[in-house]
Amino acid sequence: MSTNTDKPYFAEFESLETSASNAHADRLFFQIRFEHLATAAEVLGDFIAAAVGLVGAYRLYHFLGLGRDIVYSPTVILEAVLVFALLFVILLDREGVYRKGSGMLRVSETERTLRVSVQAFLILLPAAIFSAHLISRWVLFLGVLLVPMAVVCEKQLLFSIVRRLHMRGRGVRRAIIYGSGFTGKRVLSVLLRSRKLGINPTVFVDDDQKQVGRTIFALSYHRDQSAEVIHGPVTAELIKSCDADMIVVAIPSLGQDKLYAIAAEAKKAGVMLAFVPSQTIYEDAWVNYVDIDGIMLATVSPPETMHLYEMAKRTLDLLVSATALVFLSPLFALLALAVRLDSEGPIIFKQQRVGKNGRLFEIYKFRTMRIDAPTYQFSPTSVGDWRITRVGRILRKISLDELPQILNVIKGDMSLVGPRPEMPFIVKMYGPRERLRLSVLPGITGLWQLSADRAFLIHENPQYDLYYIRNRGFFMDLAILLHTLAFAIKGV
Repeated sequence: MSTNTDKPYFAEFESLETSASNAHADRLFFQIRFEHLATAAEVLGDFIAAAVGLVGAYRLYHFLGLGRDIVYSPTVILEAVLVFALLFVILLDREGVYRKGSGMLRVSETERTLRVSVQAFLILLPAAIFSAHLISRWVLFLGVLLVPMAVVCEKQLLFSIVRRLHMRGRGVRRAIIYGSGFTGKRVLSVLLRSRKLGINPTVFVDDDQKQVGRTIFALSYHRDQSAEVIHGPVTAELIKSCDADMIVVAIPSLGQDKLYAIAAEAKKAGVMLAFVPSQTIYEDAWVNYVDIDGIMLATVSPPETMHLYEMAKRTLDLLVSATALVFLSPLFALLALAVRLDSEGPIIFKQQRVGKNGRLFEIYKFRTMRIDAPTYQFSPTSVGDWRITRVGRILRKISLDELPQILNVIKGDMSLVGPRPEMPFIVKMYGPRERLRLSVLPGITGLWQLSADRAFLIHENPQYDLYYIRNRGFFMDLAILLHTLAFAIKGV
């Protein structure tokens, strides 16, 4: 086993870009950038449209001569418009409008815009009633009508621009549909109708020789969009020969082994994988679901990199770790003395663990086991284990043996919060689901440590780490740290 920490411990954690050809990687980069720019344009467009709608409501209020004909200063109008537009965009985001794949149907998009408009004005209504400024109810009423009209028109304009760019090949993902049955035909239709997705199905792949050579038309009034069926199985070579950017598995009854095999081929080719799920609920942290015109589509992709969160997390790690190192230095000295006097052996126990993306690093702990205990073995699950020393039982009970890992956090091998790093021999036994734990930086504490299942082995309970990976955020990290502190004080 290699101990070179500069190389991934598992080759399958290499990025898609490195496994794809240069041309394909460049196209993938531009597609992702196009999607980000389109989302940013949509957010900015909604903000401007909401502001224009509210200003239009104020102008119409004066034009029609409604109510008391209240006049506001330009400063008050500007402040009100900016606050309202920001509130409107935040509410749209909470509705999931800006998530990838959302808002495919125009009716659904309009429905959410109408709902958010009403919500925004209901939030402002108490301010209109109890504010020190006299706010016209007529302006609010007209705003409920004009703001959604302005936003819907803006979205239609943006949709038309994006569609024209897609027709010119900008930001489009070429897709293979695996399975030419009824579900495959529906997938073809919804993807072609959902232009905002930017997915262009180009060919079907089917293992049934009888289906090969057929031309399948999309479900529409005009039979002008179709895709031909070619023979499978799905391989990396086939994907590359079709110049595809993603593969959509349209066979809900497909077995998990077959799905994983296709996923492996997709990874070899450096393309994205999506599939129509069966009744089975997949708990993998990399699986996301979106309902497109009644078709539930699951996409498999690595967790998104949240740069702002990662920066805040690293800052928190360094501040807390450096502060703890200074203030806990007397405790460090006391614990070191206790370990030294209790039994023979080094004070600090060092062991190789598998970190983010499968990279090996050396973890530090106060030694809690006898010097003749095996270095690499499953951790004790009971305090009566013969390997644990007398002082070790106390340290493990209140987790003080983990304190030297503050140095691992400062070095950047670990974070304060994250999945616990496992030993290499355990990680070798990981399945695809458990390997998802390696997609983020390991931590000193996490959800598993706060659960009743902490009495059992970590790799037997990956659901806690998978939940954390999917929902991680700065305030979740703070909450986990606070709960960990409470547990440590209680000695749980």
